[in-house]
Amino acid sequence: MQIQAAARSIYALDKYIDKLQPAFALGTRWYVAWVFLNSGYLKITDWEQTVALFESEYRVPLMSPLWGAITGTASELIFSVLVILGLGSRLAPLGLFAVNAMAVISTAHVLFTDQGIFGLRQHQFWGFMLAMLTIYGMGSWSLDTLIKRRANDKP
Repeated sequence: MQIQAAARSIYALDKYIDKLQPAFALGTRWYVAWVFLNSGYLKITDWEQTVALFESEYRVPLMSPLWGAITGTASELIFSVLVILGLGSRLAPLGLFAVNAMAVISTAHVLFTDQGIFGLRQHQFWGFMLAMLTIYGMGSWSLDTLIKRRANDKP
């Protein structure tokens, strides 16, 4: 009897927590996308400084500093908007994950020091959130879900 009552309580709690998933996914999407959207916006507001940073501070492998600045900024802006809207459910957070990984690689000389450890921890936190969104999807409160529902309603 007590085991059945406990099982019913746990099941009820599970159902309640499941109802929080869309809001949690939306909050995660907005939080992590805002970080990268803000970063991209700051880059385009002072383009000369951005290019100078890519020439002197950011060590992006396999491309010139100018192309690093262009692709990094464009990726931050485009993928962030997609994540906020919940469009491109797996590709958009994966794209931001790649941007985050490249940021860690290109600033490793700073992040992997005693002074840079807190910046590294932020990148790890953002990477974890983006990995979760990539693996589990962006939740039912997304444009992708709305599009799928509408597509299933049509003959």
